[in-house]
Amino acid sequence: MMLPAGITPDMFIVFGFLLCVIIMFASDRVRVDMVGLLVMVLLPLSGVVTPGEAISGLSSNAVVSIIAVIIIGHGLDKTGVMNQVAARIVKLSGKSQTRMMALVAGTVAFLSSFMQNIGAAALFLPAVNRMCRQLNVPISRILIPMGYAAVIGGCITLVGSSPLILLNDLAASWWANNPDLVSHKPFEALSLFSVAPVGIALVAAALVYFIVLGPWVLPKGAPTEDACNLLNHDLECTYGREVSKVFELRVPANFYTRRLEELELRPKYHATVVCISKHNDRYRVTEPGRADVIEPHDVVGIVANEEHIRDLSLNMGWVLEPELNRLSGVLSVDHAGITEAIVTPRSELVGKTFHEYGFRKKLRVNPLALYRQNQVILENISEIKIQPGDAFLLHGEWEKFHLLKQKPLLAFTEHLKGEILYPENGGKALACLGLALVMALGFHIQLSISLLAGAVSMVLTRVMTLDEAYRSVDWMTVFLLAGLIPLGIAFEKTGAAEFLATGLTHLLRDFLTPVTMFLLVGALTSAFTLFVSNIGATVLMIPLAMNMAVQCQADPMMAAMLVAIAASNTFVLPTHQVNALIMRPGGYRVIDYVRAGTGMTIIFMAVVMFMLWGFYGIAA
Repeated sequence: MMLPAGITPDMFIVFGFLLCVIIMFASDRVRVDMVGLLVMVLLPLSGVVTPGEAISGLSSNAVVSIIAVIIIGHGLDKTGVMNQVAARIVKLSGKSQTRMMALVAGTVAFLSSFMQNIGAAALFLPAVNRMCRQLNVPISRILIPMGYAAVIGGCITLVGSSPLILLNDLAASWWANNPDLVSHKPFEALSLFSVAPVGIALVAAALVYFIVLGPWVLPKGAPTEDACNLLNHDLECTYGREVSKVFELRVPANFYTRRLEELELRPKYHATVVCISKHNDRYRVTEPGRADVIEPHDVVGIVANEEHIRDLSLNMGWVLEPELNRLSGVLSVDHAGITEAIVTPRSELVGKTFHEYGFRKKLRVNPLALYRQNQVILENISEIKIQPGDAFLLHGEWEKFHLLKQKPLLAFTEHLKGEILYPENGGKALACLGLALVMALGFHIQLSISLLAGAVSMVLTRVMTLDEAYRSVDWMTVFLLAGLIPLGIAFEKTGAAEFLATGLTHLLRDFLTPVTMFLLVGALTSAFTLFVSNIGATVLMIPLAMNMAVQCQADPMMAAMLVAIAASNTFVLPTHQVNALIMRPGGYRVIDYVRAGTGMTIIFMAVVMFMLWGFYGIAA
């Protein structure tokens, strides 16, 4: 078969691989990590890359950095540090999904301007998960804006992304090798914040884009979990719907103070008080007993069903809130919930009542119902002698259930959510993160080594075990990126990328003005960075763009800066490491990136061109 002029057989093979990858991504028939694995296997068999190059992605700076930063993020989450971050954002955003999205995206963009974008995004993943569960917001509505903001935030400073870090060095090298083209003028390097006007404008444009068009371009998704509904299908079939939801009620000022046992809420309404907030939330009772009192202005959390809670609200004169508000943090499904536990034959509970044992105060969980001999018992369960094999429905904080699981009292029948947090290790976790940042930013040690040092420190300081570190890594993301990196190597090694760039430039040479040249450079860089690494696209395009700028009598440094910025214009496919990172947690498909990323790509280029024309003064 005759190939077009200039195309070698190796180029033809690479273009074929690229087409197949695009088809597999678009059809969504093959998992994206399997696409990566197929590329790793078939590329060396085709002969266009060596076996070593095919698996080089597994040891690449990007992949190692992702593994390390996920481990660091898990350590921060395990110690409750990210809980505090999430709590502050939830407090500021209230119940507004749009405000939450803007706060998360804006914060990540700011962090990304001083640290690698993948690091900023990975650190925030645990916090976003918690916030979405707490506010009953689909995580798919938050992660794409956050991921895109992390990528764009890297355009605010010259240390925010790898292409911008390389910018001055590549431009200086071209300047030294082409003195005649620049009339022997001395090279002037860009400063740290030279690109800040463009980066800030891009972040603002991205926030406006998602605020205005988010409802249409972001996947609808389903709420992470119902913020009030506590029973799964199996438990509901066993225990019915008598204790299916958690409600928040406000006690009016004219209420007469009484003890819980006087109110008789369980026998009258099958309702269990699981939390009392007192004195404007300055004090909370999370395992109320019969002697605890309800006072005016208290906020009460109750597990019941909708019919009974409305009767209770009407008869007691308490105000039923439409959703969890003041108690949303302590009673959200991310923090607390319902599970079933069975009394073991050797349990010290056998032969005692919950009241005699002091169950609530000792174990800090609330019993809701007893299942014995095919019968559900809801009343006076604290006074019933416990027998081996009794099944209890319990409500409490997930952390307390994990602690209870370690005792030989009860056997849990289902997987427990959440995990035990160790806030006393929060300082160690932050110190490990600080070590990684100081090594990377202060001593300019390679990012992957710096982050790996931080991750190893998490294990050495006993913030987490080595097994926990291994389990925290999302291997789907790792193999997706590891497979795409050798495809980029093949694109550069065979000359396919240079062939496309020079071919298009030659084809359009008669139509080049400064503006059209900048548009072409931006479009080519944006296209290449989807399949070639952003570093590879930058190394390829900066010399070409600076030569084209001189031919058009434009500023070559502006052309180089455009390339370094446009290397971040990678939104329509999950090939950028940040897009790959959020794909699995967000439950995204390739079409979701295409839908949200197409508009973002166009806006990105429009904003960059406008800023180059209006702020930096490129000539038309």
